[in-house]
Amino acid sequence: MKVKSTEKLENGKISLEIQVEKAEFDAAMERSYKKNVSKITVPGFRKGKAPRRMIERMYGEHVFTEDALNFAYPAAYEQAIDELGLEPVDRAEVDIVDLDQDGFVFKAVVTVKPEAKLGAYKGLKADKIKAEVTAADVEMELGHLRMRASSLVAVERAAKEKDTVVIDFEGFVDGVAFDGGKAEKYSLQLGSGQFIPGFEDQLIGAEAGAEIDVNVTFPTEYQSEDLAGKPAVFKVKVHEVKETVEPEMDDEFAKDVSEFDTLEELKKSIEAKLMESREQAANEGFEAQLLDQIIENMEVEIPEVMIETQLDRIADDFANRMMSQGVSMESYLQMSGTTMEDFRKNFRSSAERQVKVMLALEAVIKAENIEITDSDIDAEYTKLAEQYGMPVERVKGYIPREAMLQDLKTIKASEFIRNNSEANLIAPGAKKPAAKKTATKKAAENKADDAAKKPAAKKSTTTKKTSTAKKAEDGAAEKKPAAKKTTTTKKAAEGTAAKKPAAKKTTAKKADAE
Repeated sequence: MKVKSTEKLENGKISLEIQVEKAEFDAAMERSYKKNVSKITVPGFRKGKAPRRMIERMYGEHVFTEDALNFAYPAAYEQAIDELGLEPVDRAEVDIVDLDQDGFVFKAVVTVKPEAKLGAYKGLKADKIKAEVTAADVEMELGHLRMRASSLVAVERAAKEKDTVVIDFEGFVDGVAFDGGKAEKYSLQLGSGQFIPGFEDQLIGAEAGAEIDVNVTFPTEYQSEDLAGKPAVFKVKVHEVKETVEPEMDDEFAKDVSEFDTLEELKKSIEAKLMESREQAANEGFEAQLLDQIIENMEVEIPEVMIETQLDRIADDFANRMMSQGVSMESYLQMSGTTMEDFRKNFRSSAERQVKVMLALEAVIKAENIEITDSDIDAEYTKLAEQYGMPVERVKGYIPREAMLQDLKTIKASEFIRNNSEANLIAPGAKKPAAKKTATKKAAENKADDAAKKPAAKKSTTTKKTSTAKKAEDGAAEKKPAAKKTTTTKKAAEGTAAKKPAAKKTTAKKADAE
């Protein structure tokens, strides 16, 4: 193989003229002969036993050429790419330029990953929210735990707001029952806003055994056009009135909701967990601003195919996550009243930023000669195996070593940027960082405190989720059995007509730069 010429074209494309010489082409022709000889009949020879030259004389000298070309050019192309140090980002367009008995010449036009020219990436300044946790924050999280540990107890009194009533109901418009307006033994918390306006208010003061006519008017923008804006009567029978009983906030409570023996230990764990998550969110917000500055200062021409490929990844990941919730991508698009074209338009700016961030971090890795040792990689495999409760070898099956290497280099580059920048600490709520935020970034920050709402473990190691960690998480998820549909869920599905119309869901996803 010999690269005869290279030519830079527009939009990140490069044209290579590559020669496959006689010895390589002869080897490919022999391989093609061996592949096809069993299918060829030549008089005087058993099928599959005719010599190559005899077949070529009988069927033409190019009888094996097509397969030989297909065998030879991919290897020659890969060798040329490696020799020139190019990184293709799409499939090459290949044309045969010249062909004779001494070999052939082909032209390959391919889009290659651009090399970003960095501007300033050290000594940058950005706002960083100071991570703080107050006693009130801890009490609020304890309140969430207490609420989740609460129980419903039947009472013999009139229903009050926040009580739960167990009811049968059936709805009528103009005296005629309508589909979806009936349910039995339905548990409804008064004041939750679960049903259409006016429904829950009319059950306050009701006692067990009461039968009530609830008069309401459906919203004008109700999901069912047949009911929108119409007055209705729901005949309701109250079976039970239940109040929420919360447990005492003491050491027994701590034992019930966590692995800790005392309430004080639980409080300290919640405080540590909150601080950890807020520090992580602060670091991510700080880093996002720094990266915005870096990509604004760098020079790079991004091929369109890279943005489209990243959009493919975002769409595939989104579809997989929807499917894990039992919703196909087609159903999601239909429910949200959008199209795949609109979906891709909505995520285009996010995809473009992700590509720019990837190129910027790769440029920093090169500029700072960032290296990762084998022990670093092995330690990360072990950590992920422990985190997701699976054997190390299985994690390695999900995450190739080369992907782990690149991921760890990216993490190290991010740390380098943060460690070589100046943070302007600001109080929580005083000012929002000026970084450009994508919808996915906002979603990630909104989730920053969610982990603290779970009973905290004594040992906690939280790091920014990487693409390799995500792969391990997806692998671990395969082990989980599907949740059983409960009777309550079934009943809730039956009584849909009395509820508010469902809001259109917007689901944002954090997509790490890969």
